[in-house]
Amino acid sequence: MSIVIGADPFAVKLKQAIITHLKQKGMEVIDADSGEELPYYESAQRACRLIRDGKADRGILLCGTGMGMSIVANKFEGITAACVESVFTAGMCSAINNANVITMGAMVVGEFMALQMVDAWLNTEFTAGLEQYADFLRNAVARVGEIDKDNRK
Repeated sequence: MSIVIGADPFAVKLKQAIITHLKQKGMEVIDADSGEELPYYESAQRACRLIRDGKADRGILLCGTGMGMSIVANKFEGITAACVESVFTAGMCSAINNANVITMGAMVVGEFMALQMVDAWLNTEFTAGLEQYADFLRNAVARVGEIDKDNRK
């Protein structure tokens, strides 16, 4: 699995910690920023284009709060980005929404928790622990995809 990661200047230190963590787990990591300090809206675009073009499977986007990155990422067809602020929400955005991008804020979460959040997101399968709702969740994700396509016409 390849993961693209991008960060604005508020979150460069957190990005480096996550890159190290993912590489220690044997994952392929693509730095969307290529060492440049970019505003959140440019970093998010670079990362989402890599996912959209099939060059990365999933993405992690970091800024001050995580919200700006999430807003930009969700403008891309095929991207389901969730701004997460806890280990629980990181796992649930996979289980419930099948999110292929997580965003978080370096002003909101510390490094220790951020690494746990990344692991929860990566290690939680869609519908995991929610098997009794699996049909509903699959239908909901499909419907949200249809709504997205309808709004892009």
